[in-house]
Amino acid sequence: MSHDLIFLLEEKSMQAVLDVILPQLIPEPKTFLCIAHEGKQDLAQSIPRKLKAFQNINPQTKFIIVHDQDSHDCVKLKTELTKLCQQAGQENVLIRIICRELESWFLGDLVAVEKAYKLKPNSLSKEQNKNKFRHPDRLNSAKQELKSLVQGYYELDGSKKIAPHLSLEQNRSRSFHVFIEGLQKILEG
Repeated sequence: MSHDLIFLLEEKSMQAVLDVILPQLIPEPKTFLCIAHEGKQDLAQSIPRKLKAFQNINPQTKFIIVHDQDSHDCVKLKTELTKLCQQAGQENVLIRIICRELESWFLGDLVAVEKAYKLKPNSLSKEQNKNKFRHPDRLNSAKQELKSLVQGYYELDGSKKIAPHLSLEQNRSRSFHVFIEGLQKILEG
C-alpha cells in the first residue's frame, strides 16, 4: 500500500506517541505509516533500504526520520542521517532530532503526565515553571527525571499512557514544537 508520509522511528515508544498525535496533525485524505526500529543501529541500517523500497512504490512519498539525540552532537548526528538518506538517493527527508530523548516531550507537558498516571491535579504540573521543566530539552536524562517523578514509569507503557493527553500547543519542549513545525511545512508543500 502506498502512503503519503512515512515515519522511520528509532523505537516503539515513539511510535506509540506518533500513532496518537499524527491523526490530529495530518488531514485526511493524507495517509501515513510509522515504522519503529529496534534502536539506533537498526534504524541507521534500514534507512537506505526503506527509502529506496518505498520510493519505488510511490515516488511522491515524503519521509520523516525521528531520532533521540541522547549524548550525540546534534549537528553530527543529523549529518550522519542525511548521508544515509543521500545514499538512497533521497535529498528531501525531514530529520528531527529529539533533544535529548522522548521523555523531554513528556516533561514539557506535566499536566499530561498527571492525567496519564491519575495523579492529583496540580501535583506535578505546579512544577512546570521550574527552570528544568520550562526547558526540558536541556535535561541530560529526561527519562531518569520522569522515573523519579512517576513511580512505575516504563518507556513503552508510559508512552501509551501519556500520548493521549499531550497538548499540541502547551508543551514546553522546543524539540516537540520543531517536530510539529517541520511536519506542517511538509504538509503545506
